Amino acid sequence: MANSTPNPAIEKYGWTAVPRDIETLLQQQSSASGVAPDISASSITLPESAVAKAVLQYAQQELAIETFNHSMRVFYYGKAILAHAFPSWSTASFDETYFLTCLLHDIGTTDKNISATLMSFEFYGGAIAHSVLTSLSAPLPQAENVTEAIIRHQDLGSTGTITRIGALAQLATIFDNIGGQAQLVSKGTIESVVAAYPRKGWSACFAKTLRKEISLKPWAHSTHLGGKDFPEGVEGNKLMEPYDK
Repeated sequence: MANSTPNPAIEKYGWTAVPRDIETLLQQQSSASGVAPDISASSITLPESAVAKAVLQYAQQELAIETFNHSMRVFYYGKAILAHAFPSWSTASFDETYFLTCLLHDIGTTDKNISATLMSFEFYGGAIAHSVLTSLSAPLPQAENVTEAIIRHQDLGSTGTITRIGALAQLATIFDNIGGQAQLVSKGTIESVVAAYPRKGWSACFAKTLRKEISLKPWAHSTHLGGKDFPEGVEGNKLMEPYDK
């Protein structure tokens, strides 16, 4: 007889399935329709486990400053979105899993890694993240969800489901990259986060990276969002334009 006891790792590490369609997901959350509060970056604490500290150090060493700052902004914006739209999701284990996802989600875009493989950057980045996290003895369900969320963080669409970690990573990355779902984060929060982790011309930087990958790998998963339209959308991020200099 099959074991019907729920796997506690599903809830603990953010595996719970939610709609992949962002509009549907937000409609299910009554708090998401309210006005987003101002949240200071200084009020958000970073996870302090040995794994979190080691991965933070690894990301600082491996990522260009523009990409590292983007990764940190994705964490802070995600925490602001959690507090506003999905407060019931947040636990210490969930937040740490999300932090690890943010730090490693663009590891596949480094000059070294983008040229090391024929795989799309998210897929190769997921493999790197899994290797890094398991080498640090992160719990396997946590390492696996970080891997899945990285692989799927550009997997936007209107059908099927995704994990809570994956959904939050999508929301925060599209917010920082193209100004998507702008209502979820206040201007005050943006200003506080950008002051802590400046954009340093991130829109042009990421658009250049996308074009490089698509040139090297015309099959890249980034083309799912439009081989021409996606980089242009990143460059045309009007929400973040005032902060991009």
